Amino acid sequence: MRKLQLLFTAAVLCGLAPLASTLSARVDPADTQLLTQPAISANHIAFIYAGDLFAADSKGTNVRRLTTDDGLESNPVFSPDGKTIAFSAQYDGNTDVYIVPVSGGPPVRLTWHPGADSVQSFTPDGKGILFTSQRATFTGSYAQLFTVPATGGMEEQLPIPNAARASYSPDGQRIAYNPIAPRFTQWKQYRGGTVSQLWLYNSKGHGIEKVPQPADRSNDTDPMWIGDTVFFRSDRNGEFNIFSYDTKGKQVRQVTRHEDFPVLNASTGAGRIVYEQAGVLHVLDPKTGKSDRLTIGVASDLRETRARFVKGTRWIRSAALSPTGSRAAFDFRGEIVTVPGEKGDVRNLTNSVTAHDRFPAWSPDGRSIAWFSDAKGEYQLYIGNQDGKGEPRAIKVIGEGFYRDPVWSPDSQKIAYFDNSLTVYWVDLKSGVSKKIASQPLYGPVIVISYAWSPDSKWLAYAMDNQANLTTVYAHSTEQGKSFQVSDGLSDVSDPAFDRNGKYLYFFASTDAGPVKDWFAQSNADMRATSNIYVAVLPNDVPSPIARESDEEKPADPKAPGDKPSGEKPAGDKPAGDKLPPEDKSAEKPAEKKAPFRIDFEGLQYRILDLPVPAGTLTNLQTGAAGHIYYLKTADGKTSLNRYDLNARKNEVLLPEANDYIVSADAKKLLYRNGTNWSIVPTTRAIQPAEGRIAVDTIEVRVDPQAEWKQIFDEAWRINRDYFYAPNMHGVDWAKQKAKYAAFLPHVATRSDLNRVMQWMSSELAVGHHRVGGGDSLTEPRTVPGGLLGADYEIANGRYRLKKVYGGLNWNPQLRAPLTEPGVNARSGEYLLAVNGKDLRPPTNLYSLFENTSGKIVEITLGPNPDGSGSRQVQVVPVGNEAALRNRDWVEGNLKKVDKATGGRVAYVYVPNTATAGHAYFKRYFYPQVNKEGVIVDERFNGGGSVADYYIDILQRPFIANWAMRYGADLKT
Repeated sequence: MRKLQLLFTAAVLCGLAPLASTLSARVDPADTQLLTQPAISANHIAFIYAGDLFAADSKGTNVRRLTTDDGLESNPVFSPDGKTIAFSAQYDGNTDVYIVPVSGGPPVRLTWHPGADSVQSFTPDGKGILFTSQRATFTGSYAQLFTVPATGGMEEQLPIPNAARASYSPDGQRIAYNPIAPRFTQWKQYRGGTVSQLWLYNSKGHGIEKVPQPADRSNDTDPMWIGDTVFFRSDRNGEFNIFSYDTKGKQVRQVTRHEDFPVLNASTGAGRIVYEQAGVLHVLDPKTGKSDRLTIGVASDLRETRARFVKGTRWIRSAALSPTGSRAAFDFRGEIVTVPGEKGDVRNLTNSVTAHDRFPAWSPDGRSIAWFSDAKGEYQLYIGNQDGKGEPRAIKVIGEGFYRDPVWSPDSQKIAYFDNSLTVYWVDLKSGVSKKIASQPLYGPVIVISYAWSPDSKWLAYAMDNQANLTTVYAHSTEQGKSFQVSDGLSDVSDPAFDRNGKYLYFFASTDAGPVKDWFAQSNADMRATSNIYVAVLPNDVPSPIARESDEEKPADPKAPGDKPSGEKPAGDKPAGDKLPPEDKSAEKPAEKKAPFRIDFEGLQYRILDLPVPAGTLTNLQTGAAGHIYYLKTADGKTSLNRYDLNARKNEVLLPEANDYIVSADAKKLLYRNGTNWSIVPTTRAIQPAEGRIAVDTIEVRVDPQAEWKQIFDEAWRINRDYFYAPNMHGVDWAKQKAKYAAFLPHVATRSDLNRVMQWMSSELAVGHHRVGGGDSLTEPRTVPGGLLGADYEIANGRYRLKKVYGGLNWNPQLRAPLTEPGVNARSGEYLLAVNGKDLRPPTNLYSLFENTSGKIVEITLGPNPDGSGSRQVQVVPVGNEAALRNRDWVEGNLKKVDKATGGRVAYVYVPNTATAGHAYFKRYFYPQVNKEGVIVDERFNGGGSVADYYIDILQRPFIANWAMRYGADLKT
């Protein structure tokens, strides 16, 4: 039996392969494509390629790589004199600001804050770098602008509340910027309330001028100044192109007119604009409106494309166990491999770098392993020898394109599976013919489908939702081609599993799952469904397996028949030579014939019984030997493997911690996972800790990245084809889009390149929550966590002074504030004089002394005076993120403002979203103020989530009753 919890996702993150050797052969080395994020100066251009920073002469010649670090570089910009490039880089696992000479040399780090710092531009005088960061915000919904000296020093925040892309005017008096981050990356032609607008901030008077947009809105981004004109990218006339806004004439004009692919990542310098379009770079002369395509050949080793072997348990996604538990099979990064229980080596059955092989299932007779693979372009069922010898047999099954969870019948002649339409099928392996069993009537984000074969291989029990969104168990006869309802539909039933003696069908059932399965309602955020284990007695002549028992006294045995009187010799004491009479076999009982499997549906509802297992969060029910029921139980944050013995009527914990398991076909062993460890252990005795550990850490498979990327792209296209909610694909010719974007595949140099191409393709469907991400790289950079004290700083008297100390709640681990913990007693106005004994003064960047200190003890020196007099040394433990502290400070500040402004009559409640956090915030702040006359519910910067029925229900409840009490005030309901 297998179970799926199907979640809607908006991204394609994994998959594996078609051939890469032919890809690079089609690439012209003198015309490299997918160069991105370009910058330009009078004599040079810079760009990102294959995750590194490159520079070239302004015509695209003399290309040289400036960085080789494992971390990704981004957002390069030239200094006004063209000699220096500032950029962001993910070195040491954090995105910070760096500079490097255009002639080459070691990059110099300028920021150390653990928040991401994204470079925007140089200041007009070249002395500073403008960047965005969320470091000082009270919400993750936006970023702010900062500058950092190009020679090093402390960052300074600009007086603009929120900003995304930004650049200075030539005189430094104005800044053109996007107030919020873009939404159009995933949603082409997005026209919602958060379209990207361009605002012009004037430092004289702090006024804002908005660049005009059409009546139906547009996305305007990447502002660039040339004189008094702001150039920017806009999709107001279709694909993104370059537009200009004359700040004097107040007119918007279209400059470029590309129609095939959008203009991307534009930047300006020395009076020209460089931009990315159709995978190549163009240089625009704004005076003439003419664009020149640059032909750039990048000679790079492209190490991310190098074939390699990968290992690691994170690549295991599904598992199977051989019938006797000798080996386990795994879906490992798109290959099917088997691992021995004790002796032997890992065996790769597929070796298919050009395909995605998944969901292995071992036949009960031990001979074969089944799996699904797209080796021929679409998923099919494959049956291969368990030893990997010979060619596997491919069976084209029916369905909607994506299949999973193959389950063998006990006679190894049939396989059940289901597809992306949530339809269950079975296939006859002799004929290769597939037959439909049933389709899910509802299709939602959390759907459970589970099924199991009967011991005679003629019936399949399966669970599906009914129209009320509760799961019902059915039994399907493969001979009759008909399904029969088993459960009554008034409870949520799942995980059907037949007892191996054929008399019983077990399953979970919950009578409190209804509100929990109302998946998009916020009101169920803290509800938990509980289940019990039930047994259905299938034949009507089988007594209850849990009938009440009674202890009775047994009489002493009477003299056994045939006992001889005292003194008489037993028959065996005959004299030698006497012959025994022939053995009489007529009294022997014939071997008991096993009753054929049958289900008597009439009256079956009366033969469903509750087993004496405590209710709880129960999952993954399987059966072992006759009368043995296995299941997982989650309580107090831990999941245990349990077994109920129906014969002994005993419930026991087999493993105190287990995340998943599979019982072998002979019921004598089981495979289980605890964390990243997998073990094969016996079911016939107590299991010892760490017993049976198998060597999954030795699994290694060969990876050809370019082959993987081709397969991932194809599968991403097919996932959209087969899962997208609108069959007409929003009117998009989806086959045409595949061909359009597949043309870039030969030029993909990194997984991030692939993600960009897939995002471009996916954005054609013009829908939200349609993101692309994931993947791995040749090397995984180490993360060096920076530490924070929960404070704002200012420079005063040649020292760093605490401008504001954030309080937090030190009893809450998520709101721990290092400077307010007992014994520290830091106060605003004090000076931070030293860190771990190292004197701290500007221009040393304060955060540089807290590198790699998050969660570690640090000694700091605090004092009331800049000269160190009256100072003290205290120990603190920095946090890695201040966002929660800043958010709480903002919320508490708003609460006080409302309380003061209304004389305490009105409550203030902030809700960050309509999901779990919002639910918790509402309860935290609403009920302590429920005695007030009114309430302000602040849902600004709402991160989304579920339908806000919980808020609405509470807020619209009328006064119902008044409870008069003898003492104290009356209570109200």
